[in-house]
Amino acid sequence: MRHMTPRQLADYLAKADPAPLLLDVREPWEYHICRVEDSVLIPMPTIPQACQELDAARETVVICHHGVRSRAVASYLEQAGFTNVVNLSGGVAAWAREVDPKMPVY
Repeated sequence: MRHMTPRQLADYLAKADPAPLLLDVREPWEYHICRVEDSVLIPMPTIPQACQELDAARETVVICHHGVRSRAVASYLEQAGFTNVVNLSGGVAAWAREVDPKMPVY
């Protein structure tokens, strides 16, 4: 799996065509506090069922609070046959510090 910092991801999203799937694996209560724009919430416990509905060839950036859960999910996706997986290093906490200081934090 590849890793991107929030700044790298923000720069990449500005020019990516097609845009990657931004897969947020946090819990719904966390997602409602803050999220990366255009991300899709699929909580970590539901990934085994949900990944069957996702395109394994599509670039997928996995996001969580600090980057630990997303790293585990990204690894799981790779083992499930996903070929283009990226972990957002530092998660939304780092995104708020480095990219969007107006984003609420928790």
